Amino acid sequence: MSARPVLPLRILVAATLAAAGIGVSAPAHAAPGSLREGLFGQQGRYDGRRFSAPPVARYVVEDGGGFILDRSTPRPMVKFEDSAEVWVLQPQPAPRGDIIYKNDLGEPVLRATRLGGLTVFTRQRPSGAAAALVAGATPLRLQTLGPEALLQRLAQASARASRAARRLIPFEADASPETAPLVADAAMVAAEAVVRLAADSEGRQVLSGVDKVTLVEGRRPGASLRGGVILITVTPEDGMAGRPSSERILAAAGAR
Repeated sequence: MSARPVLPLRILVAATLAAAGIGVSAPAHAAPGSLREGLFGQQGRYDGRRFSAPPVARYVVEDGGGFILDRSTPRPMVKFEDSAEVWVLQPQPAPRGDIIYKNDLGEPVLRATRLGGLTVFTRQRPSGAAAALVAGATPLRLQTLGPEALLQRLAQASARASRAARRLIPFEADASPETAPLVADAAMVAAEAVVRLAADSEGRQVLSGVDKVTLVEGRRPGASLRGGVILITVTPEDGMAGRPSSERILAAAGAR
């Protein structure tokens, strides 16, 4: 790997620093009519081909909530409105011409039918729930960050993780100007994993042995927990696919 300028070499952020938000904006929307109308519009009809939707679109779920699905890149991505995490998906063919979109643990997140129907699977909806297309949306992309903004994002991640653990959990990171956006995003995802660890008794037991979170570059994205350190490996050339999801971090910590 070629050498990159580092800013600064090791960044240690305490939870007392000011927090800054990370978000992806979506356009205003109106509530859809029927599921078929929402997906296909008034003129939609089946002609033997797969129905199309905008490459980046917002969907609402039949029992509440919504998400943005971005299919404008080789690896589709989804972001749920109640979370800051962006999930990078792997599409796989399924029976009847359907496509299943899986996370980095191989678990189904979405299922698209050849007619354009979409089903979403979450922890709250393990058996799936129908989703309806609302409108086009803003693509999910990493934000450009300078050194100060990276410090703020790491501070936010540290503060959130520390509040969940009820003690200081500092975040360390090696980052260059090129890798700063991915490192900041990976830190947010790691904080989400810590919050989830703190949400149940088994996870809190694991969390009691966590002293800090360290983010480094490597050939493959990954996560591990050793010697009290949650080690997050990012691969910048892979974009958002170059960091582990919160689910993968939890699995690495032995909490799933």
